[in-house]
Amino acid sequence: MNTFTAFYRSSVGKKIVMSLSGLFLCTFLIVHAAVNLFLFAGKEAYDAASHFMSSNPLIRTVEVVLFAGLVAHIISGTIVWLQNRRSRPVGYEMYRLKDNTKFSSRTPMLTASASIVGFFLVSHLLTFWIPTRFGAEPMAPYDMVSEAFSDPTLGIFYILAVALLGFHLKHGFQSGFQTLGLVDSRYKWLIDSVAVIFWLVIPLVFAVMPAYFLWFK
Repeated sequence: MNTFTAFYRSSVGKKIVMSLSGLFLCTFLIVHAAVNLFLFAGKEAYDAASHFMSSNPLIRTVEVVLFAGLVAHIISGTIVWLQNRRSRPVGYEMYRLKDNTKFSSRTPMLTASASIVGFFLVSHLLTFWIPTRFGAEPMAPYDMVSEAFSDPTLGIFYILAVALLGFHLKHGFQSGFQTLGLVDSRYKWLIDSVAVIFWLVIPLVFAVMPAYFLWFK
C-alpha cells in the first residue's frame, strides 16, 4: 500500500482531499461566473468568450483536472457522509496530524445542500456542457443559453438551485479551511468575508442570467 492510499484510507485523509478539491472548485466558479458576465455584453462577446474557453489547450487541460477534482470531491464527500452516519459525532479540534477534524457539525447542512446541488450540476451539464462538446449540430453558446432560460421551469429551478449552491459554498469554504487547520483568530475574519462572497456574489451572478432571459430580455 503506497503512502497516498494509506493516507486516503484514513478518515482525515478523505476530509483533506474533499476540502482541497472543494476549494479548487471554488476558484473555478469565480472564472465561470466571470465568463458568464459576457452574456450581458451581447451575443458576439459571449460567443467569443465561450469559444476561447472551449478551444484554448491550457483551459481544456484544466478542464480535465477540474473534472478529476469534482469526482474526488463527490467520492470523498459521500464516503465521509457514510462514515459519519455510522459513528457518533464528536466535538471539534483543529487538525493536528490526527483523525480529529470538525466536520460532523457541518456535515448535515452540507449533505442536504450537496444532494440538490448535485442534481443541479447534472442538469447543468446536460443542458449546456454536453451539447456544446458532443452535440451533432451544436448551437451558438448565446443562443443555447437564451433558449434554455426562456423556459420558466428551468429558469426558476436554476435560480433556486444557485441560491442553495451559495449556502453550500459558504459553509463548505469555511469547513475546508477548518479541516486543513488554517483557521486562526487573526485572519478568521478574512475567511468569513470571502465565504460571504461565495454565499452571495457568485450565486447572484449565476441567478441573474436566467432572470435576465426570463423577465428582461
